Amino acid sequence: MQPDRPLAAALAESTVLLDGGLSNQLEAQGCDLSDELWSARLLLDEDRQIEAAHRAYVRAGAQVLITSGYQATFEGFARRGIGRGRAAELFARSVELARRAGGETDREIWVAASVGPYGAMLADGSEYRGRYGLSVRELERFHRPRIEALAAAGPDVLALETVPDVDEAEALLRAVEGCGLPVWLSYSVAGDRTRAGQPLDTAFALAAGYERVVAVGVNCCDPADADRAVETAAEVTGKPVLVYPNSGERWDAEGRAWKGGATFDPGRVRGWQAAGARLVGGCCRVGPGPIAELAELLEAERTGRSGGTAGDGGTPEP
Repeated sequence: MQPDRPLAAALAESTVLLDGGLSNQLEAQGCDLSDELWSARLLLDEDRQIEAAHRAYVRAGAQVLITSGYQATFEGFARRGIGRGRAAELFARSVELARRAGGETDREIWVAASVGPYGAMLADGSEYRGRYGLSVRELERFHRPRIEALAAAGPDVLALETVPDVDEAEALLRAVEGCGLPVWLSYSVAGDRTRAGQPLDTAFALAAGYERVVAVGVNCCDPADADRAVETAAEVTGKPVLVYPNSGERWDAEGRAWKGGATFDPGRVRGWQAAGARLVGGCCRVGPGPIAELAELLEAERTGRSGGTAGDGGTPEP
């Protein structure tokens, strides 16, 4: 169901549940994502799979669906011979698919249009390093046309996500000026720094003065790093914090496989909430199962029941 109130109003009342990783759900559905466009490739020829993945998270209890536009850019589509007009239609389609999936429930479902970092367009892993050798102004010029196209499609919020670098965060915040939509800003971090190596208090402080930013936090990182970042984001910005980390498994680039065990535990949500988190969910390799457990915990909190099956509510050791 399309929401009757802005996301910011919902965050003032209670914790709101994000979805999980879109790519892992698409792979679970049998989709091949070995492409420079990654999940955005499916917008071209298998968009029913994207809608099905969104529906899986709606069934799990998610209240916010993040669109499939993370790696969708005018430049990336142009390399496939797709002109700007058609590319803009595909951006709009990503929003429409999430909206349709959310329409199959009587719960409020917000649609967050994903705005991935510049490095996602390069498809070489540089979004996990930042420092692309571009100025803030050059990055702003890259991001603005896509942001304008996504805003025209009518999402509820723009998700400026997996941002590795303070310079890119500044460019994104400049690019959303005049878009008419609320935004959230989410960094990808390693330890107590951005992926580009900047201190988190400096990174989060950038968003403090922007009224359009309704939440700030971290995603696409280790759950333990997320634990440490939430409190910093709340203290520095005074804004609601969002947190949606990865499963805790490690990507082996040479072997092109995930290694290690998952450390994402829905029970961490209690610690996140205590530190100021109001938007919680998962990113890479966090599927509908853990999101359903988070939904159960949050529902138990709202109804005053004791906690369900997802742990004792503490923050476990990773």
